[in-house]
Amino acid sequence: MGSAAESATAGFLVWRLSMKWRVAVDRAVGPLGLTHAQYALMASLYGMSRSGLRPSQRGLADHTGLEPLYVSKLARALEAAGLVTRTRDPNDPRAMQLSLTGQGRDVTHRAITVVQSLLDQWLEPLGGQDSPRTGQFIRELATLLDAPLDPHIATNKEQT
Repeated sequence: MGSAAESATAGFLVWRLSMKWRVAVDRAVGPLGLTHAQYALMASLYGMSRSGLRPSQRGLADHTGLEPLYVSKLARALEAAGLVTRTRDPNDPRAMQLSLTGQGRDVTHRAITVVQSLLDQWLEPLGGQDSPRTGQFIRELATLLDAPLDPHIATNKEQT
């Protein structure tokens, strides 16, 4: 993509980078019977549970940035596969809490290992996962993720 990247917009490059990562993760976790989205949900659930949390589907949607309806569909599919359990939240009967089954923890642990290896490969051009350049890249990505995006503001600016 070399010279084309010089004339590309930041939005296009972010989109291309996110698509490249999604496809790579899909291929890496496919042999474990997972998609990228399922991996993102299960790895997030794994991390949250290690911190003592038992998130609701909505909490997991907020954490991953996925739409709540999509998290619900993913959770149902993962439950049918025996990887996740969904139970009513005792504090909110409308909410479903999620947890990994024993098989789900095993598959997630194997998937995390595979994705970490992929991440090592992906970040090598920046000096690897522990390099100062990668640290700066992560901080910049976090800054962009924290920046609010409101399509209504963009539409209103075009009209004025």
